Amino acid sequence: MATGLENLKIYQIAEGLEIGVHDLTKEFPKDEQYRSVDQLRRSSASVSNNIAESYGRYSHQEKIRMLIIARGEAEETKRNIIRSYKKDFISEEVANNFANEYTELLKGINGYIRFLRNQKNQLTI
Repeated sequence: MATGLENLKIYQIAEGLEIGVHDLTKEFPKDEQYRSVDQLRRSSASVSNNIAESYGRYSHQEKIRMLIIARGEAEETKRNIIRSYKKDFISEEVANNFANEYTELLKGINGYIRFLRNQKNQLTI
């Protein structure tokens, strides 16, 4: 049975991307195991982990702070994927697909932050 967090669209997207990045990095050169692979896996996991942590926080301010961290990790992952193409670890098509998906996730996180800020403002009126 899905929890509230598992029904949150940005969490679903972030978790799917995390699994996709994990699978993608299985094909990276072995000498990148503790560089690009490790960094991509950690930053992609951090996105969904920070969204989950945000969901579990009590105050709007704490929730927003964790989402801002998730947004930064998503941007980091996106940039590392683009660099992976430039280093010839992945094809341009794969890099563009992941970059576009991360762009959509970033838009979703921004929308959720706006929603929480509006919700907070309505509570103080």
